[in-house]
Amino acid sequence: MAPSLAVHARRGAAALATAAILGAAAAPAAFADGSPSPAPGLYGTADPKFDGVFRQSLALMAQSSVSLVPAKPAVDWLAGQQCEDGGFPGYRADTSKACDPKKDEFTDATAAAVQGLAAAGGRADAVKKGLDWLKAHQNDDGGWGYQAGSPTDANSTSIALGAFAAAGQDPAKAAVKDGKNPVETLLGFQLGCDAKEGERGAFAYLKDDKGLRADNLASAAAALATRGKGFVVEPLKEGADQPVKALECSGEDDKSRPKDAAAAAEAVDGYLVAAMDKNGGYLLPSMPGAPAKPDQGNTADAALALAAGGHRAAAEKTLKWLRSKESGTAEWAKGQPGRLAKLILATRAAGGNPYDFAGTDLVEQLNATGPAPEKKATGGMGKEDEKKDDGVTVNVWWIVGVGLAFGAGIGFLISGRKKKQQL
Repeated sequence: MAPSLAVHARRGAAALATAAILGAAAAPAAFADGSPSPAPGLYGTADPKFDGVFRQSLALMAQSSVSLVPAKPAVDWLAGQQCEDGGFPGYRADTSKACDPKKDEFTDATAAAVQGLAAAGGRADAVKKGLDWLKAHQNDDGGWGYQAGSPTDANSTSIALGAFAAAGQDPAKAAVKDGKNPVETLLGFQLGCDAKEGERGAFAYLKDDKGLRADNLASAAAALATRGKGFVVEPLKEGADQPVKALECSGEDDKSRPKDAAAAAEAVDGYLVAAMDKNGGYLLPSMPGAPAKPDQGNTADAALALAAGGHRAAAEKTLKWLRSKESGTAEWAKGQPGRLAKLILATRAAGGNPYDFAGTDLVEQLNATGPAPEKKATGGMGKEDEKKDDGVTVNVWWIVGVGLAFGAGIGFLISGRKKKQQL
């Protein structure tokens, strides 16, 4: 039987997810839906209707990762988006109006906000409320869908696991529901040796009656979650490198799968590297029917995931492509806080220098899109730690229209979707 219309819609939403988030070209302050301009403190001038919470969360994480203290108005803006029950919307223009739990609150936005507030610090109550919301809206299988009541998907489950990790909790213990471990639930989305060659080790976004289908967005997301990581990954150590190992299969009759999270992480890293090598250094969009052109956002996700796995050579190779002139990544991210933040997090984790991304100061560009952070280092990489770029290694949601989706390419974990009635 063919997948239902709803399944097709959700699969399309997963790929289009990144379009709304951080992706659209800069828009004027007057928004098409007539909503008021965002309150002071929000990063970026594009319409925040779909991605305000997400891009703000990533901005706070990126600034904190390079030892900057985010501006209080920026942190206040994000915390102020939280609904009374602890969940977060994609964006709400009027925070005096109560949220509708069935329409306004989303797993991905909540999990991202938890990570952003945890990185900024000083918002323990908001972080706890966010985690409590995630627990309260967990599916019976232990995973999460994009919204309460939605089927479990790999992206939402991965980013939710990252929220617990960012708060210093072991998600395999802190988020168990009725004996169901969400990490084990996530592993059920991974393709094993019975998949066709070139897709083994990948993760699917959704399960449907046609089985699992390899998805780059879900794969990069799960590569972090299976290692107990959120968006903030500590930089690779000098000289350390773990070789990438693809899933080993004995033959055509082999139907084995990775047996635990560690094996799953290695297998999906192998898939990501093979997929990028096939294309010349980058990942392609996950959206069915999308043009076969580089997806800079998802490629940055892959660099972050490979760094989390200690795969120095592979992460540096991916970063080298992102920094290349032909990739167009610097221009792709210009003026877009979510994209800039994503690149900062990936560059830093992969051992690069976000203050010199092939001549572009990503941190300066991000800071210019909103309230200036405090110029105070709290440990880690600040601009005073900047090193010369040697040209290779520096050691250091919704569906909003196909046209918008094609131009976005933000990728990884950011999979907020449009409201149910629009799916």
